[in-house]
Amino acid sequence: MFKRLMTLGFAAAVLALLAACDHEGPAERAGAKIDNAVESAGDKLEEAGDEIKEKTQ
Repeated sequence: MFKRLMTLGFAAAVLALLAACDHEGPAERAGAKIDNAVESAGDKLEEAGDEIKEKTQ
């Protein structure tokens, strides 16, 4: 759960910084790709944790 919150917080911070820019350059595009990858990884970890929790109950 903590990792999920950290991921969402990081995503919100990156999006807020990107919103301040008028033109999206290569660094911003790379940051967005990294953000998407981190968020996707967080989602997969959360799903795996939920599956483990269900199997151990």
